[in-house]
Amino acid sequence: MPDSSLNRYPFYCPRFWHGMRPSAWWRLLRRGGFAISPSRVPLACSVSTATPFNTLLMGMQNLVYRRRIREAELHGPPVFIIGHWRSGTTLLHELMVRDERFSSPSTFQCFAPSHFLLTEWFFRRFAKWLLPGKRPMDNMDTGWDRPQEDEFALVNLGLPSPYRRIAFPREGAVDMEYLDFEGVDEAARQQWVDTLRSFLHRVSASTTRPLVIKSPTHTGRVGHLAAAFPQARFIHITRDPRALFPSTCRLWRSLDDVQGLQAPAPTSDDGIEDYVLDCLEKMYRAFHQQKQQIDQHHLINIRYEDLIADPVDTLQTIYDSLRLADFETVREDIQTWAETEHKSYQTNAHQLSSEQENLLRERWAEYFDEYGY
Repeated sequence: MPDSSLNRYPFYCPRFWHGMRPSAWWRLLRRGGFAISPSRVPLACSVSTATPFNTLLMGMQNLVYRRRIREAELHGPPVFIIGHWRSGTTLLHELMVRDERFSSPSTFQCFAPSHFLLTEWFFRRFAKWLLPGKRPMDNMDTGWDRPQEDEFALVNLGLPSPYRRIAFPREGAVDMEYLDFEGVDEAARQQWVDTLRSFLHRVSASTTRPLVIKSPTHTGRVGHLAAAFPQARFIHITRDPRALFPSTCRLWRSLDDVQGLQAPAPTSDDGIEDYVLDCLEKMYRAFHQQKQQIDQHHLINIRYEDLIADPVDTLQTIYDSLRLADFETVREDIQTWAETEHKSYQTNAHQLSSEQENLLRERWAEYFDEYGY
C-alpha cells in the first residue's frame, strides 16, 4: 500500500535505472533474481528499452568529446558532504553550491552519467516536465540542474552499491560491504575509486569549477576518499537520532515505493527499521576509525540543528575552518535565502514511540554520546 503522505511521483517520470547501460541493467536484474512484481513489469520494460540508447549516446559522446574527456581534471580539491541520510546533507549541499565558485554533480549528470556531456542541454531545456516539483520523501525541489548524490551515478555505471536494494526491496540488504569497504578486495576498491574519479572528471569538464560532492554512503569511506583525493575537504553533519531514525525510514519506504521493481512489503514486515539501525552502526564504526587519517584542517563536524537555527553563521564556520574561500563573497546570498526560502520551508513531522527511542539509545549509544544528543 503506497504511503499517502508521500509526494506524488507520476508514472512517466524516469527512475534511477533508466540511466543504466544494458550490462549494468542485466546485472541488476540477475542479482535480484528477476523477481519483478507484475505491477512493475511496465517499468522494467521501459528501462530495458532505454538502456541501449545510453550505450549509443555514450559512443557518440566519446567521439564528439574525446579530447575534452581525455584532458579532464578536477579544478581544485573536492569538498565531500557526509553524514547519515536525513541529517541535512541535501540542505547543506544546496547551500554550498549557491556559491558560484563551486559546482556539483547535477541530477541529470547522476541520472545519465554515461552521456551527460552530449545530452544534458537538451533535457534541461526541453524535458523539465519529466520531473515532479518535489521529491517523494520530503519538500525539497527537484530539477535536472539541482545538485545530486554521486552514488546514483555509480549505481548507473554498474558499481556495487547498497542502493541496489531499492530495486528489489523484498530481497533485503545488498552490498553492505560497500558502506565501509570491509571485505572488499583491493582490485574492487580500486575499480570503485577509478570509476568515481572518471565520473568526477567528466563533471569537472562540464562545470570547470571545484566540486562539492554529497553522498551519505561516503561517510564510512572517508579514509579511502582522503587517500584517493589527498587535499579533499570533508563536512560531516549530524542530527538528533530521534528525528533521524523515523525520517530515514520514510526515505527508504518512499524510494522503494517509487523506484522499486518490486511492490514493497507491508510496513509491518518490510525490515526497514532494522536496516536503518544496521546501516548507521556500520557506517559510523568505519567513520570513527577512518577519520583519524584525515588532516584536522580538512574535516569539520557540524550539527543539523545549528544549520537550521543559523545557516549564515554555520556556513561561515565551515568556510573558515576548511579554508575554502572568502565567505563574505556569498554571505549576502545565503542571508537572503535564510530570510526568504528558509522561513517558508516545512520539514516533515515524525513521531517516535518510547520503545523505538529506547532501542535507538541502545543501538546508537555511541552516536548519541559522541555528538551530544
